[in-house]
Amino acid sequence: MNKSNREKYTLVIGLEVHAQLLTKSKIYNTDSTEYGSMPNTNVGVITLAHPGTLPRLNKRVAEYAIKMGLACHSSITRFNIFDRKNYFYPDLPKGYQITQDRTPICKGGTVTITIKDEGDKVVRLNRIHIEEDAGKSMHLAAETDTLVDFNRAGVPLIEIVSEPDMRTSDEAYAFLTEVRKLVRYLDICDGNMEEGSLRCDANISVMLKGSDVYGKKVEVKNMNSIRNVQRAIEHEFDRQIEMIERGETIISETRTFDAGDGMTYGMRTKEELNDYRYFPDPDLSPMQISDRWLEEIKASMPALPRELYQKYVTTYGLSDYDAHVLTDTKEVALYFEEVCKLTQNYKAASNWVMGPVKSYLNELTLSADEFPLSPKIIAEIITLIDEGKVNFGTASQRVFPELLKNPGKTALEVAQQLNLIQDSNQDSILPIVEQVIKEFPLKVEEYKNGKKGIISMFMGEVMKRSKGKADPKVATQLLTKKLEEI
Repeated sequence: MNKSNREKYTLVIGLEVHAQLLTKSKIYNTDSTEYGSMPNTNVGVITLAHPGTLPRLNKRVAEYAIKMGLACHSSITRFNIFDRKNYFYPDLPKGYQITQDRTPICKGGTVTITIKDEGDKVVRLNRIHIEEDAGKSMHLAAETDTLVDFNRAGVPLIEIVSEPDMRTSDEAYAFLTEVRKLVRYLDICDGNMEEGSLRCDANISVMLKGSDVYGKKVEVKNMNSIRNVQRAIEHEFDRQIEMIERGETIISETRTFDAGDGMTYGMRTKEELNDYRYFPDPDLSPMQISDRWLEEIKASMPALPRELYQKYVTTYGLSDYDAHVLTDTKEVALYFEEVCKLTQNYKAASNWVMGPVKSYLNELTLSADEFPLSPKIIAEIITLIDEGKVNFGTASQRVFPELLKNPGKTALEVAQQLNLIQDSNQDSILPIVEQVIKEFPLKVEEYKNGKKGIISMFMGEVMKRSKGKADPKVATQLLTKKLEEI
């Protein structure tokens, strides 16, 4: 791609994110939503659209959708109807999908994203609506026929539709990352793109710089990671520019992304809205969201990542970097919050959670809620250090590993058993300091001649002779005082 050609055009991106909700049963019946079951085992007469069967809305689905809307500052639609979206695929048993067309449960809203070196940007949402998933067509090796698994048919989804506000693949990456973080904080979706519980379709077009007229958009489907969404957008940007520069016409179509070669391929021309023949579903009653129910949902909302970020920066005085790392996952943020309830040394709590705790979790591929030590133990270690009983190096290299082996013990018990409690008594440290100074007269001369950094050598000797138990702060003060007196 000619770089100068890229600079002539503006990339326009809108995303449609489907999040599979963490309900135990499907949206309109009691069939299980368990992932990984044998094909066509989580199916019943409603899932398979037997004649005479009637759907009934799972109340939890509406609750989860409202939570996402509140998190995105959307307005909540009080009177909801459900619509039939008519199209035929072999994995759609009824021949139509029950969704929301005219009354999405959440209207408008925003998602704030952060771009490195550029700061924050607000991406507007068009809507969030409820709908059911289709089954899954399977193309197995050595099979000439397409097989269908209906386990996923009827699994509840919310579709989060952005406005075409994003202008780079980095912004799309940040938007998807933020949406995944939100659904995980809310406990409404596990956000696993590899298993298909979070899926993204990207609507991509280009226009000349300075123009406000969007080009023909192309929808790209079948992307199983946030990175692949970014790759597909980059490829499509180049492909569309090259077509325009050659004088060709962009057609509105649905394309698929091949992660192997990083290219998109045409699947079918894009359906228009009237192709779906939307009309109200006659089998489902309208849903009214009462003031009381909405207030109950609002009261159950957890603290969200940007809210916690502000708290960590303003109340706890942490750096921007620390706050971003600590709020990256809900489990780490909750663990850190519990530690901070037990100590006011918030920076030390941050260092421990971001350092030894996360290193242990990463090494064993665990989440913070699987960490064997309680927040109370981490707070105890911080107290030991703050009181001068052990230093950070000793705590992280000796006390912490021993506690991991014996999580039932207190930090003080382990430090005492390992004989690691620091000696802060000047009367016991001073003789060691004097002996070290006496044994290294040449080094003392170097210090007196201005080589102040050599004090680290004296400190090393003091710590070695005290078997690491001398309080470094007290030892440094005594050393400095004695060397200045000579």
